[in-house]
Amino acid sequence: MQKSSLKIVLKPILVLLTLLFVNDIFAQGPKYTPKQPNTFWSNVQFGGGIGLGFSSGYTDILLAPSAIYNFNPIVALGAGINLNYVASKNFYSSFVYGISTIVLVNPIPEIQLSVGLNQSRVNYQEEGFSNYSEDYWDTSLILGAGYRTGNVTIGIGFNVLQNDRYDTEPFVPFVRAYF
Repeated sequence: MQKSSLKIVLKPILVLLTLLFVNDIFAQGPKYTPKQPNTFWSNVQFGGGIGLGFSSGYTDILLAPSAIYNFNPIVALGAGINLNYVASKNFYSSFVYGISTIVLVNPIPEIQLSVGLNQSRVNYQEEGFSNYSEDYWDTSLILGAGYRTGNVTIGIGFNVLQNDRYDTEPFVPFVRAYF
């Protein structure tokens, strides 16, 4: 008779311990985590450059839209396109188009360092006495540094892949704006 009273007491204790143990196992399963909002577009900035230059018989029009993604306040990566038309009446005309990538590093908010890789197609045509024309690809790798205030950076870059045949000056001044 003692055996059966021990069974009666132990049986509910074992059932209770089993339920508690199983509950702990299921509690370790997947938990509901609320969906995080997509912050991709809040880290994207659009901008680029626009340039117009006119004088007697000379035209220079530049359109270079681009976008950057800010990984954090220090590093950003971007891409863009460029279109440039330059003409000097009765001398030459040139149409340049291409793509570019850029890495921006802001070690402190006022200083911006950049590395830009540009691949451009150049269509060059001389006018007047010579009807010489040439189409070629031009690659440039520009290392730059500038002063940044708000969304605008003013600085200078250096084309480390300067081709003396096509590029007249390795230094490239720039004004960059992203909003």
